[in-house]
Amino acid sequence: MQQFSSIQSLLMHGPEYDPVVCARPASAYEGAQHFLDRFRGKVFYAVKANPNRWLLNAIYSAGIRYFDIASEPEMELVAGIGAEAQMAFLHPVKSPRAIARAYFEFGCRVFALDCKEELHKIMRFSEGADDLQLIVRCQTDGKDSLLPLGMKFGVPPSEISELLRATRGFANKLGVSFHVGSQCMNPERYRLAMLDVSSRIVEAGVTVDIVDVGGGFPQVYQNLNPPPLIAYTNVIQSAFEKMKILHNAELWAEPGRYIAAESSSLLTRVNLVRGNDVFLNDGGYRALYDAVHENWQYPYSVYSTLGKSKSSDTTDLYTVYGPSCDANDRFPNSFELPTNIQEGDYIEFKNIGAYGETMASRFNGFGNFKTISLNNWDRLQVNQGSFYRSTLRS
Repeated sequence: MQQFSSIQSLLMHGPEYDPVVCARPASAYEGAQHFLDRFRGKVFYAVKANPNRWLLNAIYSAGIRYFDIASEPEMELVAGIGAEAQMAFLHPVKSPRAIARAYFEFGCRVFALDCKEELHKIMRFSEGADDLQLIVRCQTDGKDSLLPLGMKFGVPPSEISELLRATRGFANKLGVSFHVGSQCMNPERYRLAMLDVSSRIVEAGVTVDIVDVGGGFPQVYQNLNPPPLIAYTNVIQSAFEKMKILHNAELWAEPGRYIAAESSSLLTRVNLVRGNDVFLNDGGYRALYDAVHENWQYPYSVYSTLGKSKSSDTTDLYTVYGPSCDANDRFPNSFELPTNIQEGDYIEFKNIGAYGETMASRFNGFGNFKTISLNNWDRLQVNQGSFYRSTLRS
């Protein structure tokens, strides 16, 4: 990757017609260390959040050794990170080939499931392995999260005990897991989920070796200021100590967004200004998918053609569109932008390292990115002062 000291120095080199991913590996390193310092258990990075090699190398250097994978390409990626990297196949639905490759080719011994059919498939395509760590994923309601995830995966509460008993008969180690939903704003949701699962364990009459609290750890966005990470890890530790599990049971977590979000920003070019309509070279079918389709509000800054900040200019409200020919490629909220914004200016969307570039499609032929590295490593700023993770550091 080319290195630049700032957005301004990048733009001084000439116009950028494709969106530019501005990578900050040091921020990924810092995010991983921050989570490792506060969570008292095994930390599995959710590769789906951002699978870029530069990020994986950064968090591996920070001490992350466990990786949550969901596909064959992700297992191949993790296998090349480092000798100590270990993977867990925590997607509850897997193909037979993926199970066999994970077990026999890549040495994976951790598999998630949420039904008996998946349990039997895992056993069949691992050829009846007796060294498996099997994680039963339990359903949650997703309250207090921006993106509830309980509709697709997770065994319903009334069926948890039965599935735990069935799985215990095949597992070298038995685990339970859940996901409270992406960007969970209330730490108490982890406690409620853990204690509910604990009651199901008692009901099943089985021993449990692993408690995996999943992901959902929130980051700061323009309209969201969650509690500090320590509030979440304290609640989780307190609930873990009250669960009816083996005294030497392991505590796991699967952070993705929390570690990756700050690791990059996206520099977009203004392709047209038509009255109070602004057209960008990225949008709802590319790295800004969440901004368009999930109303995710990323902090942003505006720069002139030569990289001069336009943050102090007078402003007006604008409707912003992405580059595709689909009329739905339109941001749901108006943007407050300089009244003198013009074609060739740039808008930098910050804190987009998680589920940004990785969500992009090639619809309409758009899909190219340029990736550069910013070597000044200053934390991205919001509202001209506060730093993203500064509110999470207490």
